[in-house]
Amino acid sequence: MESKVRIYRGGRLVIPANFRKALGIENGDEIVLHLEEDSIRLISLQEAVHQAQNRVKKYVPSTISLSDELIAERREEAKHE
Repeated sequence: MESKVRIYRGGRLVIPANFRKALGIENGDEIVLHLEEDSIRLISLQEAVHQAQNRVKKYVPSTISLSDELIAERREEAKHE
């Protein structure tokens, strides 16, 4: 899929409806832009979170819950305050 768009005052551009629909982006949603050499890559915030979770999975065994560990650490710190 490809489309030509115009840049408006302040660097604004309109993402065509078929692109927004394909990415599941709706009005008010946040997106993430990646600058890759001479290109800009646009992804939904949900996809950015998903990609980050997949990167972390490579280093953390599935038997470990990072959120549970963080909560336990915070509770332990709170005991000493």
